[in-house]
Amino acid sequence: MSVWLLLLSALIGCGVVMTLVFWFARRVDNYSVVDVAWAYAFAPIAAGYAAFAGGWPMRRVLLAALAVLWSVRLGSHLFRRVASHHPEEDGRYLEMRTRWKANFAWEMFKFYQIQALSLVILSVPFLIPSLNGRPELHPLEVAGAVLWFIALCGETIADAQLAAFKRNPANRGAVCDRGLWRYSRHPNYFFEWLVWVAFFVFACGSPWGWISVLCPAVMLHLLLRVTGIPLTEQQALRSRGDAYRRYQQTTSAFFPWFPRRPTP
Repeated sequence: MSVWLLLLSALIGCGVVMTLVFWFARRVDNYSVVDVAWAYAFAPIAAGYAAFAGGWPMRRVLLAALAVLWSVRLGSHLFRRVASHHPEEDGRYLEMRTRWKANFAWEMFKFYQIQALSLVILSVPFLIPSLNGRPELHPLEVAGAVLWFIALCGETIADAQLAAFKRNPANRGAVCDRGLWRYSRHPNYFFEWLVWVAFFVFACGSPWGWISVLCPAVMLHLLLRVTGIPLTEQQALRSRGDAYRRYQQTTSAFFPWFPRRPTP
């Protein structure tokens, strides 16, 4: 199957899926479900590329396995988070309700379709290697797989540490500054970004794989400037106040680093 047909098929499929998810979100009146659908959607996209692209089967299977494992882990984590807070909606979507109040349904539908487009664009690191027919793994592909394992372990550990902290009633209203959270205010975001770096490194083992540098770059921009850290920290300041301000003074926002001394 040609590269353009693969991309077109992925785009149509993602558009249909996001339309159905939008309908479901309206029924349950919780638009946070798009995060779950977005994370899970990478698994069938990667599997589809592995099934229909014409590259070396071993490479296709390996890359699809990496993508599916990451996608299912992230989607399951987000599903548990959304389900535990339902019917309460994530603060980002509450803000969208206010911002788009005049024409909310149409604006949110467009937002869901933008998520569909982003899925196809961000799937490029899965597509390019799947087209590579060279019957051996490139050293960059091995390096990418190793980096993927490190990143996935870090993300899983960070999520588990935060969940354990929140389960303790004694920590209600407190700031998690233990484990990986001692070195970064958002270690889960950092390791999520590192997963995308790993997919980029893997893709660089194939011709034109460097094009996929766009993916970690876009994810870094979103996490640092748009829907990741800014909105999360706004919510943390509202809920934890001065305790979180002190945490901001001592702890790196994104890249893990040793804590600083608090400002008097």
